[in-house]
Amino acid sequence: MNPSRKTPQIERVEMDELVCWRVRTDAAELLVAQQGAQVLSYQRDGQPPLIWLSEQAGFRKGQSVRGGIPVCWPWFGDLARNPLAVQAMRRSEQPAPAHGEVRGLDWELLGANAEEGAVRLEFAFIQPEGGLPDWPHPVALTLAIQLDEHLTLTLTSHNQGNMPVSLTQALHSYFAVSDIHQVRVEGLTGKRYIETLENWQERHQDSDLRFTGETDRIYLDTPARIAILDPGWQRSIQLEASGSHSAVVWNPWIDKARRLSQFADDAWQRMLCIETANLLDDAVHLAPGERHSLTVSLWSEALAN
Repeated sequence: MNPSRKTPQIERVEMDELVCWRVRTDAAELLVAQQGAQVLSYQRDGQPPLIWLSEQAGFRKGQSVRGGIPVCWPWFGDLARNPLAVQAMRRSEQPAPAHGEVRGLDWELLGANAEEGAVRLEFAFIQPEGGLPDWPHPVALTLAIQLDEHLTLTLTSHNQGNMPVSLTQALHSYFAVSDIHQVRVEGLTGKRYIETLENWQERHQDSDLRFTGETDRIYLDTPARIAILDPGWQRSIQLEASGSHSAVVWNPWIDKARRLSQFADDAWQRMLCIETANLLDDAVHLAPGERHSLTVSLWSEALAN
């Protein structure tokens, strides 16, 4: 055992109405809400936060917290914009909530294990027998969160029923940046994307992505590795995904920021969402008994001078 390393600490805390878990290692701190199994914040010692949490975040039962890494499942965004096979899974004529059913509902902490320099939390979504009232499909959903030198999230869907199931999903990661005007995203050059702000037209990315206005794009056939380059903080945030070939890049910019809940008017300058996802043609189709895991690993590196 390395004597210079302290045993990681896992502490139950309450943030207003929400039960949370604070994890401290010898080099980082992580905060996770039991509701939604939502990572709220993550920061390495001596560095700016890697995961952004809104200064106006509300910790209320039944409401997703603005920032962190909400889980979007079993559909992403507007259900009507999802593939027909995904839309057909819902059994209700009432308007469907954006980003699925599980962000504002209780999950169960199955286990919390601390070893030398590493912590693993595993959550399971609690649902009634037979599935959710408007989504009556027996799909077991778990989220494993591993904190060591990286932060790794693995969302696993297991179809325990006798009928096929189709779904879309995302790990809706909010990243902290020094200034959105300075950052760029590397790894998407040459990729197709859907420009949702221009009638969902398909376009191609011909260089690194930079930000000059509201951005809401679905990138297709994405590579395993994407990076946010941030010269203001002299770092790159690395995202490495598996079980995913699509990603959403989002920043609300000035006007939309003023209309968002739990969001300061100027907060758009300090955040950028890159959401590891399975969307559109990348939707997940599970045969009876089949599992699918969506994984993203996050870490930062110093930018080369």
